[in-house]
Amino acid sequence: MPTMTAPHPLASTIERLLHGEALLQDSPTNVLEVVGILHSYGIILDAYSNNLNYIAEHQFLRFFPFFKYFNGDVTLAKLLKHWQHDRINFEYAEYCMKAMFWHGGGRYDTYLDSPEFIALAKKAIRARFASNPIVLSMDQLFPDFLLEQVRQLAYYRALGQFWRIMSDMFMTLSDQYDRRKIKTIPQVVQHIQDALVAAAGSPIDYAVNLGNSTYEIVPRSAKMTFLMDTAVPYVEAVFFRGTPFSGTVSYNAQAAKVPIEQATFAYGALYADPLPVGGSGIPPTLLMQDMRHFLPDYLHQFYENSLRHEDDLLVKICQTFQKSMYCVTTAAIRGLAPHPLESPEPAHRSANAAYLTGWMDRLVSSQIGAINSPYP
Repeated sequence: MPTMTAPHPLASTIERLLHGEALLQDSPTNVLEVVGILHSYGIILDAYSNNLNYIAEHQFLRFFPFFKYFNGDVTLAKLLKHWQHDRINFEYAEYCMKAMFWHGGGRYDTYLDSPEFIALAKKAIRARFASNPIVLSMDQLFPDFLLEQVRQLAYYRALGQFWRIMSDMFMTLSDQYDRRKIKTIPQVVQHIQDALVAAAGSPIDYAVNLGNSTYEIVPRSAKMTFLMDTAVPYVEAVFFRGTPFSGTVSYNAQAAKVPIEQATFAYGALYADPLPVGGSGIPPTLLMQDMRHFLPDYLHQFYENSLRHEDDLLVKICQTFQKSMYCVTTAAIRGLAPHPLESPEPAHRSANAAYLTGWMDRLVSSQIGAINSPYP
């Protein structure tokens, strides 16, 4: 007797995608939530981007960058706000940067190990410490130490440029929604996909000014671009893999709670449980705290009218944010597909179905079921 193949757990999701829909089901409420949270996220990303670029350009190889979150404007009033935590939590931006840096992958990561990059970085290091023979001597003894710091700064710059584009994209989406030109989740996804394609070739570069000279570290000639060299690695590192949150899982190797292979990590935004949000040591808590200050009135009112009002506001924001990230993921899936997903050609449909199955295999254990369920 022929063996029966069990249908894929997310077979219905594959069919939705093949018919032009999204990972997130379409509804007026979902549209309101997604656009509203991306409006707030766009404002936050603007601040994150500015700070990451400032650190990369103006805090180059400073061993103790006490004022790196001030963007060069250090005043007593800002210090007091900083100490009282009345500020943007730039630590979350660094968490995302370090996730990209650690997981690596893609041409950008490969370039940062290339002889060209090493030569340019070493030149900048010598210029930075030209009057400091002690540090230059230490660089001779430990040639990879400062080099690794420059690699990390290159990721500050790459993520800063990436988020600059994403911020503009989300604010434009919000404007279109306010003008009633965005009414459905597929339209949200199409807006993001079109913006990703339009910015695909935007260059990613890095240079620092030291003294009276400019030192290229990731030059334009390296041909690093927005989509393939930052957006795709970002989705992989932050949406899918992430890092295990301290206090929620044992780091004891004998306990075997953390996967041995980085490729099997599933701690990213698409998998995170919204309930721990608000707990100490959970990096996304910082982002949720930032976004709560910039919620548009209609989204704030939506939360206020819910069962628990604002008592679980951070959890609600996290749930909504996950919905929005599934929309961004849908746009990435559609943009990277071998053929247009709605193509009626049998060969195209077969190739697209196989392509989508690979994505769904990774999403089976994610929060995709929860985001398409009504709030309790």
